[in-house]
Amino acid sequence: MKSKSQGENFLEKRPVHNEEIKWSVEDNGLVTIHMENKGIANRIAQKLIKKPKVSHIHLDEMGSFIWLQIDGEKTVFDIGKPVEEHFGEKALPLYERLSMFIHTLETNKFITCKNADEPSEK
Repeated sequence: MKSKSQGENFLEKRPVHNEEIKWSVEDNGLVTIHMENKGIANRIAQKLIKKPKVSHIHLDEMGSFIWLQIDGEKTVFDIGKPVEEHFGEKALPLYERLSMFIHTLETNKFITCKNADEPSEK
């Protein structure tokens, strides 16, 4: 699967958690992302319509499993292997769903995706 913007193979990208994003794992194993609503528009919304200062995004079982696989070392392709083993047919079509989920996390700035040849920060 090629990234339209760079012509690179998205499956070779290495997702990395955004260090500014707080998250937790609940007792049931599900991940909750705690996103602070910053910026002038959010401050206005917080005052006018009582928008919370922090939004809590609750990931489902598969999303939580994927989130916990993200370590800055594994590529999207590598993450797919344990997802397939754990969820079987529920994960199909595997790499299309995984790529879409990773892309959504990146779009929302919960993660960044590094090229496979970039050094890791570990």
